[in-house]
Amino acid sequence: MNRSLAERLYDDFIYQKRYMYLVRGLGNTVLITVFALLIGVVLGAIIALIRVNYIQAKKKSPLLVIANFLSGLYLTVIRGTPMVVQLMIMYFVIWASGAPILIAIVSFGLNSGAYVAEVIRSGIQSVDRGQSEAGRSLGLSSRQTMAFIILPQAFKNVAPAIFNEFIVLLKETSVAGYVGIQDLTKGGDIIRSITYDAFPPLIVVALVYLVIVIGLTQVLHAIEGRLAKSDLR
Repeated sequence: MNRSLAERLYDDFIYQKRYMYLVRGLGNTVLITVFALLIGVVLGAIIALIRVNYIQAKKKSPLLVIANFLSGLYLTVIRGTPMVVQLMIMYFVIWASGAPILIAIVSFGLNSGAYVAEVIRSGIQSVDRGQSEAGRSLGLSSRQTMAFIILPQAFKNVAPAIFNEFIVLLKETSVAGYVGIQDLTKGGDIIRSITYDAFPPLIVVALVYLVIVIGLTQVLHAIEGRLAKSDLR
């Protein structure tokens, strides 16, 4: 028996408050994305500093050599393997008894850190070398020069790219359902499995992602515009 669209929408979302699958899923998606990005930025900054210091160091200590090797290995492995495989390895192999949301946050954070590291590294190297020399001439140590002069300018240069990583990460979390996490995509799939009606829930999931990404893209354009104006001053 063919049902009308209104009946299908009622069965998919209103009956037994099935829309809550999407609401809870969206909450988990945002939670994973935000905290994973925070981990990614912190880890990415550390990796970027190691890589830049290794390149710039005239005398490379054994500790710096080891740290640079491990950083390069991390970047190669993370950037060379699919996100969903990394998530499944973390969930089923490395951290089998942990909380699924926490495992997802760490997994996506480690993945994001590899990409953010290259973004921040390029930002640091884009800062004019004279800025570093000016800091040293003022009596600042190399660490102080990096912390107070180079890094603030580097983060300003790469802020749009990091925000864009946030948008990409938001969409990448759609694979969290592979390890049983009820994210937004999984919420739509649960409704589909209950009602045997795939079109409305999956289309709504796609529309929610689209609306969020369009909104974040507008924020990104606003950030880029403000940064461009500040550069002209």
